[in-house]
Amino acid sequence: MSILVNKDTKVLVQGLTGKTGTFHTEQALGYYGTQMVAGIHPKKGGETWTAGEGAGEAAGRELPIFASVGEAKEATGANASVIYVPPAGAGAAIIEAIEAEIPLIVCITEGIPVLDMVNVKAKLDKSTSRLIGPNCPGVLTPEECKIGIMPGSIFKKGNVGILSRSGTLTYEAVFQTTNEGLGQTTAVGIGGDPVKGTEFIDVLEMFLADDETQSIIMIGEIGGSAEEDAAQFLKDEAKKGRKKPMVGFIAGRTAPPGRTMGHAGAVISGGKGGAEDKIAAMEDAGILVSPSPAQLGKTLVEVLKG
Repeated sequence: MSILVNKDTKVLVQGLTGKTGTFHTEQALGYYGTQMVAGIHPKKGGETWTAGEGAGEAAGRELPIFASVGEAKEATGANASVIYVPPAGAGAAIIEAIEAEIPLIVCITEGIPVLDMVNVKAKLDKSTSRLIGPNCPGVLTPEECKIGIMPGSIFKKGNVGILSRSGTLTYEAVFQTTNEGLGQTTAVGIGGDPVKGTEFIDVLEMFLADDETQSIIMIGEIGGSAEEDAAQFLKDEAKKGRKKPMVGFIAGRTAPPGRTMGHAGAVISGGKGGAEDKIAAMEDAGILVSPSPAQLGKTLVEVLKG
């Protein structure tokens, strides 16, 4: 099994005709035939988009362009959408996908105004859609489906579930678990913005319920309380007998208080959100925290050996 996406996932691309959308859609088409089924552009409905050499064997593949998400969903049966729309229009693009009742929405866009995301969150909370991101690398289930910007070449089908606020550290965890021969079930980058659609707890619940996910790597960073919340969730679930071997890491350990580091949400303020508190909470929940991102894979191997 996997979580969120698999070989049957049908994906719309909002922002397909731009440079970023084109590049990553070609990459997705070339990754085990991920089912990218259509693009969306309000002024280009009725046109077609053709994949270039970046799609590998899928070069020359044509996708229809629809004027709206609703039209595209009705015509293709899509159950997911990925958003590469620039920041000024990305919030509206997410809302359009929510109103079209797309089950899974993945927003890659960085720099969406916080007020726009507050409006998105209000719509999302009243809907049946799930949003991953924004400002995230996406979701990838090895050898089945790639949504977003993760490099497919480093993945290997296996049994480790990976979730992270950081894109590059997601890739580190993937690369290392591949090198250790463990592989992954699914990797999920939830994004580092202060207002987003999916939190650690949501993904942990899915990984705990997935029989093929035998262990988990969770990568957090300074700012907010999501890691502490996740640790408490894991402690509560362990009391019910639901527990899997886990390794964690917190980025930003040496960051000065009050300064945003990397992601918009990575700031220690009001004495909260510091790395040491997060590490302590994770350790208290039975997670072995890696001393370095370079040791995530080896630390997990140690945990699995007992």
